[in-house]
Amino acid sequence: MPSQMLSGNAPLAGGVRRIASRALPVLVALVDGLVVNGLTAGHGTWLALVAAGALLLRRRAPEVAVLAGLPGLYLGHIAFAPLIALYCVAVRRGRLLVAVTGAAAVAVAWFLPHPALGVSSLVPDRETALLALDCCGLAAGVVVLGRSVRSRQERLRAATARRAWENQVLTERVLATERNRLAREMHDVVAHKVSLISLQAGALQVGRPGDADVRTTARSIHELSAQTLTELRHLVGVLRTAGGTDTHAVPRAGLAGITGMVRDSGLPADLDVPTPPGAVPEAVERAAYRTVQEALTNIRKHAPGARARIRVHFAAGLHIEVHNTPPARTTPHPALPGGGHGLVGLRERAHLLSGAFHAGPTPDGGFTVRAVFPVGWATSDDPEKPGPLTGAAQAGPTT
Repeated sequence: MPSQMLSGNAPLAGGVRRIASRALPVLVALVDGLVVNGLTAGHGTWLALVAAGALLLRRRAPEVAVLAGLPGLYLGHIAFAPLIALYCVAVRRGRLLVAVTGAAAVAVAWFLPHPALGVSSLVPDRETALLALDCCGLAAGVVVLGRSVRSRQERLRAATARRAWENQVLTERVLATERNRLAREMHDVVAHKVSLISLQAGALQVGRPGDADVRTTARSIHELSAQTLTELRHLVGVLRTAGGTDTHAVPRAGLAGITGMVRDSGLPADLDVPTPPGAVPEAVERAAYRTVQEALTNIRKHAPGARARIRVHFAAGLHIEVHNTPPARTTPHPALPGGGHGLVGLRERAHLLSGAFHAGPTPDGGFTVRAVFPVGWATSDDPEKPGPLTGAAQAGPTT
């Protein structure tokens, strides 16, 4: 309730401040004119009223306010109204010549005696020189003050515009990074699950109708298709959200899911995934999962019949190695499409997490994929567990 009252009073307080900022200069000029000329309805009083009223135009037409204040300055000796109007000219007009002209007019109106015939009585003495310096100095000081305020406002506007531009660039960069991440996720999901579906469909074609294996294979295809559609639906939902930052919409793929993924892949594989010594960031777990997933997809595409070895170990970070033997000569290569972006995406994942990535053939005719992701373990009390990464460990392998 108190916060609602404060929020409700905020517009009222802002309106009071705006009215006060507009009326205060007018009141000051009016008091100055009445004090100097008195309350009698003489020409000085009327000129003071005109000069003070003209200050209402100081924001839209400050030159008019200056011109309206000059007669009062010359005849009625009022100073606040023309000086306030001159300040507004210096702040709101970009051309310095306009402000200098207004300052000269104010200085002349202040310096000349009234009536004008008294100009002949001016003598070049010390008092006249001091009066001229006072008039010129005060008018010039008001112009300098107004120009400095204008310069500060321009710098503030430029800084605000630059900050808005930087925020826009940063937002676009974040969105581009998020789109790239989602593109990698979609590529990994589609490539892995669709390759499994293709292999299962191939096995279904060579089976006999009615066999238990055929029914099992058909059920596996159904489950894989449903899983693929579910994951794609989640990813499309993320793309539809503002900025694509709803990470909870994407199913969690971490170290715990590697065992099931390898089992469902149907590849003969040796798996070694120990329990991590501490908490692993979700981004690192997802990158590790996708690395193994992409490696298994490539084995099915390019090395059919090969045996895989998946090893995950922890030594000043998370290390992943997926190695496969040469493809079997008797196993036909499946006609699976390849975009050529899988390994590139894995390398980008590793680099974004300050890790390292290597993929290449081995002397025995196989292929190895290695990835290292730096992790600072939170449980550093146990001396047998690795501590935070050093600079050398963060660099990862150079192979």
